[in-house]
Amino acid sequence: MGILTRLYRGETNFEFIGTRKRWYLASLVLLVLCVLSMVVRGFNVGIDFKGGTQFQIQAANTSLTTTQVEQALEETGHPSESAAQQVGSGATRQIVIKTAELGIDEQVKTQQELASTLKIDPDSISVDSVSSSWGGEITKKAIQGLLVFLVVVFAYIALRFDVKMAVGAMVALLHDLVVTAGIYSLVGFELTPSTIVGLLTILGFSLYDTVVVFDKVAENTRGLLATARETYATAANRAVNQTLMRSVNTSVISLLPVGGLLFVGAGMLGVGTIKDLALILFIGLSVGMYSSLFLATPVVVDLVEREPEHQLLAKRIEAKRASARAAELSMVGAPAPVIRRGSPAPAPKPGARPASRPARKRP
Repeated sequence: MGILTRLYRGETNFEFIGTRKRWYLASLVLLVLCVLSMVVRGFNVGIDFKGGTQFQIQAANTSLTTTQVEQALEETGHPSESAAQQVGSGATRQIVIKTAELGIDEQVKTQQELASTLKIDPDSISVDSVSSSWGGEITKKAIQGLLVFLVVVFAYIALRFDVKMAVGAMVALLHDLVVTAGIYSLVGFELTPSTIVGLLTILGFSLYDTVVVFDKVAENTRGLLATARETYATAANRAVNQTLMRSVNTSVISLLPVGGLLFVGAGMLGVGTIKDLALILFIGLSVGMYSSLFLATPVVVDLVEREPEHQLLAKRIEAKRASARAAELSMVGAPAPVIRRGSPAPAPKPGARPASRPARKRP
């Protein structure tokens, strides 16, 4: 039977739980790198969070480039806060560039100077401004929404399963959150409200994948202490293998359209407005699949196997296995000696009579 067939039937026996310390170490190294990036490099925060002024230039049927717009804005004395982005193509082509927060008079003056330098109509440049206080309020609401989401998730899993599984799910979700934010910091994409929406989306996906695995773990471990057939770790590892194909299928199907947005839409077509959302979805979906398989369930196993009854269960099962191995050895017995051709016959035991030779018939 091939590996794909066994994956489809959930009959694989990969060791997810037994090698959990290896995955803990890998996750720890990744978390440290991401935290260092967030502390040292920081984030490319958009004007929706820190405030600022955005100039949107209608560039249809023109040869304007983002570099030309950045240089023209530099000449006005208000350098751009981030790289200019091209939005759309053909008749809908626009170039968007952002500066620090400007007053009304400065906005009008900068608009006129941009139009003069780029040799375009001033009416083809629209100006939007976001105050820093409004951006701070958006940041506050985003953090509040994230905290409420985590509290509701913890309560749901604790009621649906138990507190230990809720802790495992929280560890996986926080891991996904930090890793996704860290990679976002490393890449340097702009942090916008759509990024927060994508972040909540991938946390929901990670939660769904984790709950599917937990449901199978709960089914496999029901009545485990009474039957004493296997340890909690063995039953949990079997549950992860049984749900492995579902996790892979869900992740691949989700990653295909998101990959299209990121690599085709943002990379090849240059649609800059969707790359911040596409990147966080792509990273988050990948990290969420990893954490649900290699982090959430192993954490639950570590918490459960600290309990005295499960430690006693492990000792009982080990004693059963040891007695079974001893019984097999006693049934098989010691192997018979092998006499090779040309080797001397074994010496007779003390007190044993030598065997008589058969009488030779006379002719």
